[in-house]
Amino acid sequence: MTGPCITPGLDGVPVEVDVVVVGLGITGAGVALDAVTRGLSVLAVDAHDLAFGTSRWSSKLVHGGLRYLAQGQLAIAHESAVERGILMDVTAPHLVRPLPMLTPVDATMSRGRTALTWAGLRAGDALRRTARTTTGTLPRPRRLNATEALGLVPSLRTDTLRGGLLAWDGQLEDDARLVVTVARTAAAHGAEVRTRARVLSATGAGVELRDELTGQAYAVRARAVVNATGVWAGLLDDEVRLRPSRGTHLVLRGATLPHTRVAVMVPIPGTAARFAMVLPQPDGTIYVGLTDEPVTGPVPDVPVPSEAEIDFLLDAVGAAFATPPTRDDVIGAFAGLRPLLEVAGAGSTADLSRRHAILTSRTGVTSVVGGKLTTYRRMAQDTLDALALDGARPCRTASLPLLGAAPADVLRRSTAPTRLVRRFGTDADLVLATAREVTGLTDDELLAPASDEVPVTLAELVFAVTHEGAHDVDDLLERRTRVGLVPADRAVAEPVARRALDLAFDCPRPIRLR
Repeated sequence: MTGPCITPGLDGVPVEVDVVVVGLGITGAGVALDAVTRGLSVLAVDAHDLAFGTSRWSSKLVHGGLRYLAQGQLAIAHESAVERGILMDVTAPHLVRPLPMLTPVDATMSRGRTALTWAGLRAGDALRRTARTTTGTLPRPRRLNATEALGLVPSLRTDTLRGGLLAWDGQLEDDARLVVTVARTAAAHGAEVRTRARVLSATGAGVELRDELTGQAYAVRARAVVNATGVWAGLLDDEVRLRPSRGTHLVLRGATLPHTRVAVMVPIPGTAARFAMVLPQPDGTIYVGLTDEPVTGPVPDVPVPSEAEIDFLLDAVGAAFATPPTRDDVIGAFAGLRPLLEVAGAGSTADLSRRHAILTSRTGVTSVVGGKLTTYRRMAQDTLDALALDGARPCRTASLPLLGAAPADVLRRSTAPTRLVRRFGTDADLVLATAREVTGLTDDELLAPASDEVPVTLAELVFAVTHEGAHDVDDLLERRTRVGLVPADRAVAEPVARRALDLAFDCPRPIRLR
């Protein structure tokens, strides 16, 4: 196979397929992979780019469902724990890793709430066991004394600290990278994955498309059309009713809370089971989240955090640290929209179920809505099961590793560059070999970070163009990497991104892909 696995535009698009998937966030990419591995022909399209919407604005966590257990939503809690285990052990162990999460026990946390939190962590561990995830993947929770807690997070306040509660969950290397990897895997199995391809109209029998690069229109017939556009699902099917909510995160430099080696869960005063999160990232930054605010009016392409949310998050985490972060420490902020189903009589959006639903409109379009990033694979499986297309084989994605997947011990033995292994797994050598072939540059040039604070390399950006359908600087810095979350870092990396585009687009040789 030659040329990119994922293609911007609609040149050469098939005129008839079994399934058209609209939307290339994690849900749409998952549906495309499930469908193509059942032996169906698939066209998956997005008006913008991979992971353009909600899928790149998450907390980068793979949750086990503890919050849903606390709300009495046992089915979705168990489903989340099962899917977390599949991601960590089978499908994406190269992109999902165990994350220790510390809840400080201090003067702001009553003994009653401490006991309730510990009981919740023990219940979460029971979920892990019922999902058959071993302690080798996620260790059991345990209590810490104050010295042990400070050893993990030296910047905590010491005057009121009594100890801590340590539990474990899954952390993604990068949520957008998971989307890209799922889409690449679907393409490797034969799916047509096209970005810059806008759906003008859709029925259950096909779609009218417009190539956003050329303006040319295309018609594609299909046996089924799946609407996987998340918070925008109502634009394609006016029968879908959603109540989106906005979740905001802040981005800090690691030096703001130095030597923070684990996530910190800070209880939010006045709530029974809500926490603010301090999440150290692989690139050296720290995320602080998460709000839950209702969204009214038209859904924006790129949601913007409010100043009130920024202040709320700083206040929420500040009490736990000796030197609380301030507004001046915030180097970036981002917000995502949750596609929550409208439920009659529901209260705040924080109380709405994250359970997914599969709906069929009067025009025959099948919409998959609700849900969460962790359960994307199960959402896709349920969608294809609901379609029940003749000739489709049973689902196999629960046992199908994504491209680059390998057990942790295999990845540790890799001699490829560490950053590439973290982001591409066993495909790290392919990334570097591709960049060498395309550019003719030395490994030192290809692997040099953009700066001391911006670890992105020319090698991975070239690969994003040749294999991952990146078309412009925004694709490279906002979605193939997450440099764009910090405006100052984006300015540093932009010349490297432009160089990658020039080198990849000027390459006269076809690039061999898997």
